Amino acid sequence: MKKAISLFILTLTILSIQAVTKVEVYYFHYTRRCVTCQAVETETLKSIKQLYPEQFKKGLITFKSLNLDDKSSVALAKKCKAEGQALLVISNNKRVDLTEQGFMYAKSQPDKLKEELNKVIQPLLK
Repeated sequence: MKKAISLFILTLTILSIQAVTKVEVYYFHYTRRCVTCQAVETETLKSIKQLYPEQFKKGLITFKSLNLDDKSSVALAKKCKAEGQALLVISNNKRVDLTEQGFMYAKSQPDKLKEELNKVIQPLLK
């Protein structure tokens, strides 16, 4: 009986850990930024907050903008395999690079960037 209860508790613990999937969105940039670079950051954060307000508030989806000229960002950039300006979505062992879409759509078609972010983030939350 004790083994059955222990197994049940272990199963519930594993299921609760699996149920909480964290999605991290990183925007790596340099100090000198053009209008488009700034729009990538602004529109990405705005889109995440609009698409996933509850998950964002709970910290299940995070957004971090990191300056690659700042020495404190170097270790995380290496860990994320960001070798320059990059917009990355990372969850568990999955890494999706949305840099091209970010720069293509942030300034001229922000709704398209929002759509691209949603296409990547939504499946990661399941």
